Amino acid sequence: MKKDVCQERFVHKDRVERARNSLPDTETMEQMVAVYKLLGEPMRLKIMLALCVNEMCVCDLATLLDASSSATSHQLKLLRLSGLVQARREGKMMYYRIEKDWAENILSECCHYASKSTAGAA
Repeated sequence: MKKDVCQERFVHKDRVERARNSLPDTETMEQMVAVYKLLGEPMRLKIMLALCVNEMCVCDLATLLDASSSATSHQLKLLRLSGLVQARREGKMMYYRIEKDWAENILSECCHYASKSTAGAA
């Protein structure tokens, strides 16, 4: 007997219908998947978390990540093209910041969840 499945087959049609009606459209769902894929890569996630603290240039981020400026710049380009970060030039320096408050909220909630999940596992 499997513990993770129902013992008998019964579909709660009202629950299925409510859930179906609450799902976003296909285009929105694809955009959500793209954002989570971007944040699913550790280097990009670290960049986003660092940018929650303050605006930073490529040199700062590369030092923080112990990575090359080229690798850091590539990851920033992906985040910028997705709309998660914004860049501004100041003289010879290029600074990056999180584009939207919601991005910071996602990261904050994820950190909160992860820290509680880790504490509960100990």
